[in-house]
Formats: sequence, C-alpha cells, structure tokens
Amino acid sequence: MLNCQIQAIPLSFPILVYGESPVNSDFSETRSAVPAWPAYLALLDNGELERRVAEAYARLEDCDLCARYCRVHRRQTLKGVVCRTGERAVVHGCCPHHGEENPLRGWAGSGTIFFTWCNLRCVFCQNWEISQQGEGQEITSEALARMMLDLQRHGCHNINLVTPSHVVPQILAATLLAARWGLRLPLVYNTGGYDSPEALALLDGVVDIYMPDMKFGDSTTAHRYSHVRNYWEANQAAVREMHRQVGDLTLDEHGLARRGLLVRHLVLPGDLANTETVLAFLAREISTDTYLNLMDQYHPCYKAGDYPLLAHPLAPEGYEQALRLAEEYGLRRLDQRQRWRESAESMPRMIGASRG
Repeated sequence: MLNCQIQAIPLSFPILVYGESPVNSDFSETRSAVPAWPAYLALLDNGELERRVAEAYARLEDCDLCARYCRVHRRQTLKGVVCRTGERAVVHGCCPHHGEENPLRGWAGSGTIFFTWCNLRCVFCQNWEISQQGEGQEITSEALARMMLDLQRHGCHNINLVTPSHVVPQILAATLLAARWGLRLPLVYNTGGYDSPEALALLDGVVDIYMPDMKFGDSTTAHRYSHVRNYWEANQAAVREMHRQVGDLTLDEHGLARRGLLVRHLVLPGDLANTETVLAFLAREISTDTYLNLMDQYHPCYKAGDYPLLAHPLAPEGYEQALRLAEEYGLRRLDQRQRWRESAESMPRMIGASRG
C-alpha cells in the first residue's frame, strides 16, 4: 500500500490502496464535475496519445529522455543510470499542495505527485532524502493514473508532476489511462530544467503548464554544484521549446493557471546562480510577460556545508538585488505569494523547496 499522505500535510481523504482495477471505482462524479479542456484530450481522441506512450517506452531502451543521454536500456538494467529508475516510476507521495505558486494552488491546492530520484545531483538539494536517497515506492502506471484521479476527485486544480524528467514514459502511460477514466485536469510539468528535446517532443500537446527551474546561468557552476554537464545550454533550449509549445502563462477568470510557461529561479548566495544572465535570457529570448517565481528560500542543507560559498543562507540584500534586476529587465510578472521565510513554520520542509 502506498501512503498518499506526505508528512505534516493534513489531508481530508483516506489512504488508498493503489493498483486496484479501475472498474472497481466509480469516477462518474469526477467526469461530470470538471471541464473537458486539457490539451491531452485531443491526442486521446485521435489516438496520438497512445502512440506517444509506445514511442516513449521504446526510447527507454536507448534512453535519451533527459539531457544526460545515458543511452542505457532502462527496461533491462539500471547500471550507469543516474536517475536510478527503470520501467516503473518510483513515487514518494501525493497531496493537495497549498504552498505552490498562486495560479497553481488556488483555493483547493495543486494536485502534486512527488517522483523519487532525479537526473541532477545538486549538493544543496532540500529534498535530498527523496531525490538522492530514493525514499519512495515503485508503482505501476495504473496506480499512478489512480493517484491523478484521486487528486481530481478531491478538488485539486491541476496535476503537478514534481521531478518528472526521468519518468516521461510512465507519466504518458498514466495520463492515457487516467484520461480514459475521466481525468480532466491540466498537467503541470514541474522540472529541474535538464530536459531533452526528444522528451519535450513527446510532451507537446500533452502538457498544458510547464514549470522549469532555471538553476544556473552558466554550465561551469552547474557542473560544480549539480554534477551535470552543459546545463545552461540544455536549460535554455528546453525553456525555448516549452515556451514555443504553450506560450506565456494564461489564467482563467478565477486567476488559475490554464496554459503556459511558469519559470522558477532560486537565488543563491554570492550570486552563484548567475541570476542576471537568467533574467536577461528570459526577457530577451522568451518574453517579458514570463510568469516568474524568483525564490529567496535558499538555506544550506544536504552537502552544502562542504562548499564554503553555499554554507550560509541567502543574505536579504542578495534577494533585493535580484528583484531590482528583474525590474530592470522588464520582468514584472512575479509570483506574489508570501515569502518563504514568513511562512516556513506552516509548511512541511519539503514543500515549496527547490528540487535537487
């Protein structure tokens, strides 16, 4: 049994046994309660979504589904696989999340699914028990589909897929099943930003809301602190493609995200993230209407203490400088939620944290 509850998050619905046959559950209320507008419904109707699932699983056999291009046959072995994930996804938990950006959390929460493992190795990861140590449980695509439907049934505004880059085939398979069974919520692709064009092509017309990190404005720093090559080049290419697919973030009449790009950037001590380079890229090459969460929540954790430049919290003046730069570059569409330091006591440690 997979416990859908994440520590310190009170849920109003019971723990469920996933993997049961969907014919044993009545999703008729789910179907009638929500509008049929997410992009993946068109691909469901014309058979393209099923074809994407087949192609994605085929790509697992010579994996190019993230920008590492490990080329490992992940359906047979995990040797040499940085994400340590094979044919089945590993999930830490799911919940209605009230700590996300305003257009995602709304009043009922973002329906968040936390995937275990990661294709990055950030030394300052705030969720390191999940991303680096693998806390979670392997589940089937049917189980993942039922999680999506449960989150919808309990009023969430979207399905928020956290750290999804290494489980694109599993997500597509679950979306196919869930859509057949009545899923009508938009998908949020909540990624560390190290995504391959091959994976994003599979997601074109499936994902309505892309939410990538832009962690570093140069690849040398990214290699030092996230142990990944060519991050900045891959990240820029990914964000360009995401924006091409969905455009700037659009909201409905209630202020909820409907479709588009939402970018996160965590400001690091000593400007290690090269914030100005990131902001200049967004303003000049993406759009000054980019919805941006400029995050001030950095604090040392995991292995950050081994790196002197990361071993202390972000100074207030560092974040204030980032805000000034955003204004100078014309990026005024900033998330206005309560700052992390003010609300930390009311949120579980992992919620709202930058993924590793």
